Amino acid sequence: MPLRASDLLTLTREGLYCPLGRFYIDPTWPVERALITHGHADHARRGHGSVLATPETLRIMATRYGEDFCTTRQEARLGETIRIGEVSVRYAPAGHVLGSAQIAVEAGGVRVVVSGDYKRAPDPTCLPFEVVPCDVFITEATFGLPVFRMPPTEEEVQKLLDSLALFPERAHIVGAYALGKAQRVMALLRKAGYDRPIYLHGAMEKLTELYKREGIALGETPKVVATERGSLKGAVVLCPPSSIQDLWSRKFPDPVTSFASGWMRVRARARQKGVELPLVISDHSDWPDLCRTIRETGAGEVWVTHGQEDALVHWCGTQGIKAKPLHMLGYGDDGEAEPAEAPETAEPAPGEAA
Repeated sequence: MPLRASDLLTLTREGLYCPLGRFYIDPTWPVERALITHGHADHARRGHGSVLATPETLRIMATRYGEDFCTTRQEARLGETIRIGEVSVRYAPAGHVLGSAQIAVEAGGVRVVVSGDYKRAPDPTCLPFEVVPCDVFITEATFGLPVFRMPPTEEEVQKLLDSLALFPERAHIVGAYALGKAQRVMALLRKAGYDRPIYLHGAMEKLTELYKREGIALGETPKVVATERGSLKGAVVLCPPSSIQDLWSRKFPDPVTSFASGWMRVRARARQKGVELPLVISDHSDWPDLCRTIRETGAGEVWVTHGQEDALVHWCGTQGIKAKPLHMLGYGDDGEAEPAEAPETAEPAPGEAA
């Protein structure tokens, strides 16, 4: 009897489970064997028995959680086919953050691809998304509404540079998630010609140093010294999103509050968070790129894991593609919560990883 996609992957309390390989993908609870797509906290949790992930993701998990984040670990090289039980798995770039990957699961001539989080926009800090043809595509839909059409990131970075030129006496405090978004903003500033130091909140330090060790050029990124905040006129300072309105940020000279997120596409969100300079920079695919990706995979069926599921499922139906929402809980809204790293470190409040 021919295999079906549901024979390869099924939904359980812990997340997507492969009974033929006896493993989970991005499980929300500790399990015996986990395959991890990327290092964000809503996908990569500590406490698993064994973890299979890209080398970069394993190093990110060790940096965030400590070397004992799992019992055993195995590196998955991009493009390498690995046999696990009765299935073959292969990792392919997802373009989300450093080390992020899609996971293709294949058996009996059926291929299912789990996207994890992904984007199609260029990013100097990670490999670009690779389309993997498949029978079933399991996609996120964080920005799965037609209203979400992201502007070019170069234009958003130029807004920051223009503000720096207009207000040279004011520090610019940019909220950004500590893994991926912060380093992308730094790299984009460097690409635009900004060569001054970019100051970091303590929560950004360890992961930024990891990116540098991985060969990502980010320039000079000193940690903010509490007693010197008042002297940072005209400086760019990166911090967790929760810190832009915190007491920590008020010690800077007349700060301009900014937030780099796809959610800044919604003006009400910016006003709600008291953001003076919203930067629409997303590490997820917007509506056009979600639709384009589904078409390019050639999948006859689409499962939507989390985000704006219903709109994308409806669109698939209009294209003659069978689709269903999985309504998976525990993904997409963790706000990239960071472990406390120093007394000054403010833990980002629960929000949107965007």
